[in-house]
Amino acid sequence: MKFLTPQITYLLTQRETRRNLQALLRYLGFLAAVVVTFSILFHFLMAREGQDHSWITGFYWTLTVMSTLGFGDITFTSDLGRGFSMLVLLSGIVLLLIVLPFAFIRFFYAPWLEAQIRLRAPRRVPRETSGHLVMAAWDPVARGLARKLAPLGIPYFVLEPDSHRAAALHAEGVSVMTGDFDAVATYGAARVEQALGVLANLSDAENTSLTLTVREHAPDAPVIAIAEEDDSVDILELAGATHVLPLKHRLGEHLAGRVNAGHAQAHRVGRYQDLEIAEFPVHNTPLSGKAIRDTRLREVLGVNIVGVWERGRLLPAEPDHVLTDASVPVVIGTPEQIQELDALLVIYDVNFSPLVVIGGGKVGTAAVRALRDRGLIVHLVERDERLSGRLEGVADRLILGDAADRKVLMEAGLAEAPSVLLTTNDDATNIYLAVYCRRLNPELRIVSRITHERNVEAIHRAGADFVLSYAFLGVESVFSILQGRELILLGQGLEFFALEIPRSLVGKSLAQAQVRARTGLNVVAVQTEGKTQPGPLPGQPLSAAGRLLAVGTREQRERFRDAFGT
Repeated sequence: MKFLTPQITYLLTQRETRRNLQALLRYLGFLAAVVVTFSILFHFLMAREGQDHSWITGFYWTLTVMSTLGFGDITFTSDLGRGFSMLVLLSGIVLLLIVLPFAFIRFFYAPWLEAQIRLRAPRRVPRETSGHLVMAAWDPVARGLARKLAPLGIPYFVLEPDSHRAAALHAEGVSVMTGDFDAVATYGAARVEQALGVLANLSDAENTSLTLTVREHAPDAPVIAIAEEDDSVDILELAGATHVLPLKHRLGEHLAGRVNAGHAQAHRVGRYQDLEIAEFPVHNTPLSGKAIRDTRLREVLGVNIVGVWERGRLLPAEPDHVLTDASVPVVIGTPEQIQELDALLVIYDVNFSPLVVIGGGKVGTAAVRALRDRGLIVHLVERDERLSGRLEGVADRLILGDAADRKVLMEAGLAEAPSVLLTTNDDATNIYLAVYCRRLNPELRIVSRITHERNVEAIHRAGADFVLSYAFLGVESVFSILQGRELILLGQGLEFFALEIPRSLVGKSLAQAQVRARTGLNVVAVQTEGKTQPGPLPGQPLSAAGRLLAVGTREQRERFRDAFGT
């Protein structure tokens, strides 16, 4: 009865359902009239043959013949009567066995199932819910956030105005809530005033409307809006968005920050409290060919090498690891120490030849502008000639043509370029171009965007040194806002974790616990009593009041939890 009442209410309140029920009742009335008519004719024909039966018998005979049961206890003896029996039989096959089931399913059973499906998804979050994240759409960013929030026990709810789609998501195990984006009641039912935040991840126009509606219900609720166009940033801020993320623009900037060109310098990838995390190229510096222990960066500058990028993979910073021209060490230190590292590197030149950017979309355009702001020369390759007007003047030189054509790449200067950025939104194209560019210039640093995370391994095998996706950047950007910290973006699939030291590790050293060997996590620092020690000593005992600052994947973090507890 708990679910029956809302289903009946839903059926009776839908105009189309009421019309269906009226059509079904009209057909049942017509069928009843046919049964009565046949019963009357039965009496007349039986009286003509000299037989006398009651009215109940007439209805009984009509229904048994129409339903094809035909018990044979009452029969006609004349040809007229038998012809009438055939008419009743054929009418019953059509009206009872064909039309009636179809009408019942079409006008009653199907709407009933529809009501069950539509009412399956919740229309409000539980009353005790707080500290949750409300998301406007179930897109790749939302899916990534859901996976990231689950181990932390942070609930989420996805708004879906289409109740049928909401029911399908609910059946898939997604925490979904049915409600219209432009209805204030939706955000009351979602308890956004108690939420950790609201993620507006629709189109710019819909995000503006959503933000204004949220503000009408909860003026202080945090709203994180994703902007498709750079011009929409101001509009979303005026609408009341707490944070606006122009993800495609930022994706281009982050990709641009990973190239090697001009003077060697450290690229900041994030900050944790009073420490900065950065990476720098070894190419054309005296560090090439040296083992990490021989670089003496820790003794001279105080910075610690905590990992090394080697052809798209972040490897642990083993003391005996020999750096090559293709190596990109990741270091951690104070802002002053990173500045000193910059001062040490600036005298070395990587390559001042023009950079090549392939793809003149929003991501490519943002990357070109970021590179030119650094004083670098950029050549842009775009296949679509219709974009030539918009791209005119964006790069130092625009080459129109297919990047799969060797002549086009040579004209763009790929043979001498220090780096190439692949910014098309087609993974297959980027994978192909990574292989092609690596073949044409083996010393090239290849930086690429991807759309689907499943293609990360493929594009690394193709030769890309660094890859980043729109979805991963979105997940990490939103999560850093929810945590109230600066974004730390090491690379696709790699995350920065601040892990409470579990009881099983208290008093043990990292060497004894074999954290990296058992889980794959790379511990880059230990935080104790508010002080952070980068590059912890393997033999140093761990304190119960401390934290491990580690870099790795979600799977490696789960292995840490399984191995050592929480």
